[in-house]
Amino acid sequence: MNRKTLVLPAVVGLLTPVLAACGGSGSGSSSSDAIVVGTTDQFTATKDAPAPVDPAYSYDVGGWNILRQTVQTLMSQPKGEGDPVPDAAESCSFTDSGSERYACKLREGLKFSDGNAVTAEDVKWSIQRALRIKADTGVYALLSNIDTIETQGDREVIFHLKTADATFPYKLSTPVAGLVNPKDYEKDKLRDGFDIDGSGPYTFKADVKNDEIVSATFTKNPNYKGSVKVNNEQVVMRSYKDATAMGEAIDKGDIDVMTRTMSPSQIKKLDAGDDSNVDLVEMSGLEIRYLGFNTDAPTVKSKAVRQAMAQVINRDELVAKVYGSQADPLYSLVPASITGHSNSFFNKYGDPSVSKARNLLTAANITTPVKLTMHYTTDHYGPATKQEFEVLKQQLNGSGLFDVSIEGTPWSAYQTNERKGDYDVYGMGWFPDFPDADNFLAPFLDKDNFLKSPYVNNRIINTLIPESRREADRASATSSLTEIQNDVADDVPVLPLWQGKQFVAARDDITGVAYALNSSASLQLWELGRGSSS
Repeated sequence: MNRKTLVLPAVVGLLTPVLAACGGSGSGSSSSDAIVVGTTDQFTATKDAPAPVDPAYSYDVGGWNILRQTVQTLMSQPKGEGDPVPDAAESCSFTDSGSERYACKLREGLKFSDGNAVTAEDVKWSIQRALRIKADTGVYALLSNIDTIETQGDREVIFHLKTADATFPYKLSTPVAGLVNPKDYEKDKLRDGFDIDGSGPYTFKADVKNDEIVSATFTKNPNYKGSVKVNNEQVVMRSYKDATAMGEAIDKGDIDVMTRTMSPSQIKKLDAGDDSNVDLVEMSGLEIRYLGFNTDAPTVKSKAVRQAMAQVINRDELVAKVYGSQADPLYSLVPASITGHSNSFFNKYGDPSVSKARNLLTAANITTPVKLTMHYTTDHYGPATKQEFEVLKQQLNGSGLFDVSIEGTPWSAYQTNERKGDYDVYGMGWFPDFPDADNFLAPFLDKDNFLKSPYVNNRIINTLIPESRREADRASATSSLTEIQNDVADDVPVLPLWQGKQFVAARDDITGVAYALNSSASLQLWELGRGSSS
């Protein structure tokens, strides 16, 4: 067959896939022949991060991609995007006009994978557990607007919120709101290691060596009752050290699917049709990359230093040199396709200008060149990350205003170091918890932000975020959202760089590939099936 690229264009609130060739069908055939999926995500349990797959702790795309298969939530994000739909719940809705009381009714006969019934008290227990533990990842902040949880009988759960929040149904679709079996989890302590017990589409068993997952087996859960149809009996996920090793595996037929993260050169090669047995699927994505700042660190404490970096960095050149057509320059934390997006950084800084950057530093009495180290992770966001930071270093040093060095660290240590404030400037990626502008702003800027950033903007926290959440019609929140983005462009606690596209590669007998990822980069393994090669 001829390899074809499947492009899934997105309009926020509606995703209409264009399906062509093998691997594009939304239908899948169940089979006991396990589908093998490759990833470069690393899953490691360490002293500082001993519970990487506990819903009360996990807050990265790799961990969530395991939990979304295994731990059920009241609501879920549909494969066709749009508003969240009931999953463990039969129905959910706001029951007041102020978006402060949210009631859910569980599906009848809902069970954990061990056959025990899931009750309203289990829902309350699971969510209160995450709030009680308050893991240092900051994931609990997604639920911190909950005031009290009320149960009525075995199937009714009512959430009373502290303030109005039209995005709350989305938050109930995230793994931190996942339902876990109380007999397997302690109420006030994380569950170390890689065991998971929930009520999701699959059960989970990890093959672990040296406290790291080598491979994981997802087996169809016969007790699952929810909104998704599981199109396979079993999926095996294998973790590879890099994109090259993962690419060799699909070439040899050791794996059927390649997910995150392929290298730009691999994607370019597959797009050219060099392998007739592998289809490349391009789909809409909301992944962003940015620089974060420890705004208390002496090197970048002055706003002028951060503004000067924003004035010098050339996003067009960065994307062209490293990612080509696989990414687009980004001038806000909010991606261009999301309602409420504003090009705030471009509006403030315009095109890159060394002279404007020099004026900013001179006015603030900053001695140049400003010496600093930019940190990046070597194994979490793909093999092009080092090249990306080399280009950033060249741009900043080429201005004569900075003396920048770069340093790479494996993700298992990197995320812990960042939270402890060890890095003055660091590169991060964001895969949204849900596709709404609030989720590209509040996690970085609100109380209990996941970066542990010392930056505080009381107007954003106390006025603008609450204002935006009161608007059920998200277009009506644009004014508040724009003001937040303008404040970020002025203070530069974070510096957005680019917005990426998503790609999955699969051998041509695998079906359902077009829905293997949603726009939030969430794996949907249940969509995969095995059919006949065309």
